Amino acid sequence: MRIGPHTLQNNLMLAPMAGVTDRPFRQMCRRMGAGLVVSEMLSSNPKVWKTAKSMHRMDHSGEDGIRSVQIAGADPELMAQAAQFNVENGAQIIDINMGCPAKKVNKKLAGSALLQYPDLVERIVRAVVDAVDVPVTLKIRTGWDTDNRNGADIARIAEQNGIQSLAVHGRTRACMYRGNAEYDTIRTIKQAVSIPVIANGDITSPEKARFVLDYTGADGVMIGRGAQGNPWIFKQILHYLETGENLPAPPLSEQQAVLHEHVVNVHAFYGDVMGTRIARKHVGWYLAEHDKDNQFRRTFNGLEEAHAQLDALEDYFQSLHKRDKRQISPAA
Repeated sequence: MRIGPHTLQNNLMLAPMAGVTDRPFRQMCRRMGAGLVVSEMLSSNPKVWKTAKSMHRMDHSGEDGIRSVQIAGADPELMAQAAQFNVENGAQIIDINMGCPAKKVNKKLAGSALLQYPDLVERIVRAVVDAVDVPVTLKIRTGWDTDNRNGADIARIAEQNGIQSLAVHGRTRACMYRGNAEYDTIRTIKQAVSIPVIANGDITSPEKARFVLDYTGADGVMIGRGAQGNPWIFKQILHYLETGENLPAPPLSEQQAVLHEHVVNVHAFYGDVMGTRIARKHVGWYLAEHDKDNQFRRTFNGLEEAHAQLDALEDYFQSLHKRDKRQISPAA
């Protein structure tokens, strides 16, 4: 799959998620097989570009692969400036956010709120495309609400104004994350344009990825919540698409190694104070299947030092290893 001059290793993408897809998480998902990873959304308001949060989001130093950066806003001129600023900071693809359903984003007329105003959509897209020499992509929802599924119309506007690839989350803004993703509308959008269309929403298994690709005719799939605490999903989907067979779940030793590496990278990226706080949610996701009563998570969330977190994880996995050994009978 190609986006402008860039050839992706495969058609699996990590969705941009605020507070989640920072550099450590993106790099882990890329190492696990994602063909493209997209940054957290960055505001087009230049007043916040120098804040600590924005500086971290704009940090691509040492990052492997194609660097895709998502920007959010409602003013065409500011969006163009944000695109230029991020290209200067290493972005190789600019992605425009018109899919976020969060109230704090929508009340500023950004994210999926823009789907109500096709004329403004066109002005923003044209301004950003004209402002940079790198490919510009767009992420949308199927419409504003279930009575106004105008995703196909927005897709045509995008294509006519230079968008190189379109990702579609299969819900309206009003649906938020409730109910099931609607793949019928994604299929309609795919049939309406000739640019690559990426299907997003409820893709949590290799079988679901195969179904969505076949049903919608999409050129690729974008995975968001399904990758939280589960970066292996990209490797598993790739294997299934290529062979029709399921990879076994990663052994406990690999889960431990990957989680340890991820937490160490989070500590290094944010520093011990912020790193320990941010590591908590990732650890909770990774261990959801093991720590069903949240007993370890409650203990872990009370730890304030990086080395204490790493020691606690080592002890916890040692207990899991011992439990597994006890469950294996001599005959086995």
